[in-house]
Amino acid sequence: MVQTDDLARIINGCKKGDSRCFSQVVDMYASRCYGYFYRLTGNRDTSDELLSELFVKLVEKIGSYRGGAFESWLFTIASNIFHDHLRSKQRRKKLIEVRREEHGLEVTEPRQSDGEMVEKLQSQLVRLDAETRELIMLRFYSQLSFKEIARMRSEPIGTTLAKTHRGLKKLRQLMEGS
Repeated sequence: MVQTDDLARIINGCKKGDSRCFSQVVDMYASRCYGYFYRLTGNRDTSDELLSELFVKLVEKIGSYRGGAFESWLFTIASNIFHDHLRSKQRRKKLIEVRREEHGLEVTEPRQSDGEMVEKLQSQLVRLDAETRELIMLRFYSQLSFKEIARMRSEPIGTTLAKTHRGLKKLRQLMEGS
């Protein structure tokens, strides 16, 4: 893990436009951010696209970083990118449904794999609503504290805890039922 002083030096370099510093940030956070996106989407290509978008946004927005927990700031941007992706996906889905109805087409959903436990978990995570899935990923995959997540979401920590607890309970039910 990078020391706080080193991270501050790297971020200052990014603010000055130093490409080596941006490369260091990418090296430090790419795998965690990719994993975050992959756990939310279940799709490698989409995760790659969202990760690329995240680092483009990082270059654009690094000047707005005013200190505090850099990871929380970065994952807030990642969360916003994911929500933009969901909205875009919903718009496309509605358009496809309209076209399908216009042409009288019937489409069946593909079956999900029940292979290994990780695949089973991933398939059940996808069944959770986007907000719950994101909370679980921020807490357990991205390893942000409940306090950081609550601050990031601008909600009381008790609300974050309750939503996460309900989400884990629902995930457990889905895992036991499949």
